[in-house]
Formats: sequence, structure tokens, C-alpha cells
Amino acid sequence: MNGLPRSPVSALPGERLPGIGHNQGPSLDTGRSWRAYAWKQARTALLPKLPLEVIRRRVRRAQELGLDYPQYASILLGTGRDIVAFLFTCDGMGLRLERGLEMPGHVVDKLRRLNRCDRLLGAQRRLDPPALAAALAARNGIDFAGAATLPGANEQAGWGAARAALRDALKPLRLPSDAVVLVGTEAHERDWAEAAQLARFLPAEGYFGG
Repeated sequence: MNGLPRSPVSALPGERLPGIGHNQGPSLDTGRSWRAYAWKQARTALLPKLPLEVIRRRVRRAQELGLDYPQYASILLGTGRDIVAFLFTCDGMGLRLERGLEMPGHVVDKLRRLNRCDRLLGAQRRLDPPALAAALAARNGIDFAGAATLPGANEQAGWGAARAALRDALKPLRLPSDAVVLVGTEAHERDWAEAAQLARFLPAEGYFGG
């Protein structure tokens, strides 16, 4: 015996007790799918017990992020983290490079209204993402905290390359990947978000609307 207090968590026969620092979430060994389901169900069961003021705070936070409450609550429930940044692709913002970096007015308005979160830009290497972010700030008055170099449409980029590209953009800002939402238009971008373990992928049409 090492003299340390015994963990209050009980274990089934043959199961190892979680170590110090474990958040008591579902483990990754055999039976993970069932434990993940049970874990989500248990967290969902807590929702009706939330104090009214907590729900009001979350509604206000969802408004700051340009999300409706069910969207925000779903992300919060799935990750346990607040959203700290959005990563927008060029197509996701409806960016028209041939028209002097023009974007639809409702997109510009929503980007400007984002509050208490970072904006990140994702673009292909040929567009020079950092330079493009600076040009967009000058053209539209929208500041981007960072820029990610995304694989091009014709590049044979696997999940590993996409994951590295997204995480490299987050490192300088010390942003946790599971607190960042990717907003784009392509199905493979959803795969990128999953590969990088981002909080969520949101289709641009659903986020910005018309």
C-alpha cells in the first residue's frame, strides 16, 4: 500500500480504476461505444436540472457566437468546453477573390458581431493565408487572430495532413482543438474537423443563412 486514499469510484471485476486527473468520462478500451453512449445519456439527464440563470447565461453566450441555443448547447454537451474560436474557409465566407475580396453583406455583418471568440481563416497555400487574412482585415474591417494553410482541392491529403494543418494554426494561439468550430462548405472539411478533433463542423449555409 502506498498510503494514498482509495478512489471513491467503484470498478467492475477486471476493470481498472481511473488514475489521478481522469475526468471519469468513457474509457477507450473494449466496449467504448456503449460507455460513450451511457456517458452522453448521463450528461443529457443533467440538463433539466440546470438553474434558470445558467440557461440564460448560455443563451446570451450563444447569441455572442452567432448560434441558436440548441446548436450551442449541443456543442457544449459534446465537448464540455465553451467555443473559443471559429475557423472559416474562404468558400464558407462566400469570399470572391476576383471581386477584390468581396464577401456577402450578411456574412460581413455576422463576422463583425462575433464576441469573445477568435476568428481564424483557412485557405490554400497558393493564396498565402496570413497575407489574405491581413487583406481581409483592411478591406472589410474583420480581424483574424490566425490563419491555417489548408490542403488544396487537388492535393492528395489524408486525414493526417489535414489534422496537422488545422492544429498548426491553433498552436500559436494555444487554442484547444475541441473548443474550435470549423465553418465550411465541403463534405471533406467535415472529415478534417473530425480528424483534428475540433468541436464541430458547421455548414456555412446553416451558420450564415441567406
